[in-house]
Amino acid sequence: MSSLQDMVGVSSQPVKNEVEKGAIRKFAEAIGDDDPVYRDEEAAKKAGFPAIPVPPTFSRTFDYGEIPGLEMPKAGLIHGEQRFTYHKPIYAGDVVFCSRKLLKVRESSGRLGSMTFYMFEAEVRNSAGELLLVENSTVIRTGGAK
Repeated sequence: MSSLQDMVGVSSQPVKNEVEKGAIRKFAEAIGDDDPVYRDEEAAKKAGFPAIPVPPTFSRTFDYGEIPGLEMPKAGLIHGEQRFTYHKPIYAGDVVFCSRKLLKVRESSGRLGSMTFYMFEAEVRNSAGELLLVENSTVIRTGGAK
């Protein structure tokens, strides 16, 4: 297995995601956003949208694929930080392609033991290859890298 530093710069292959009205509605309900533009196409059009838009952070529901060779546990991780930069809106009916890259890895130790900080950058592009969204996130693994 390669070292974590060797994994920096490695990306997942883009994964096709279809943006569905029902998923947008359910996400809006889950986050407690009752704005009708996320549920009703007519309300979205009256508000100036060409279709039902996705709520902020909806992109967290997309499949970004796995970074080859990067083994991360499915549980026991701590969410450190997250930032979204929106370039173009995403709407119901869109087909988007999502990928994730490991930008940086940093190991640290403190009173709670060793921790590994993983900094990721994810991109969402449309079928024309245009950048729609960039998400930067930090995930913390306690106990050091395995």
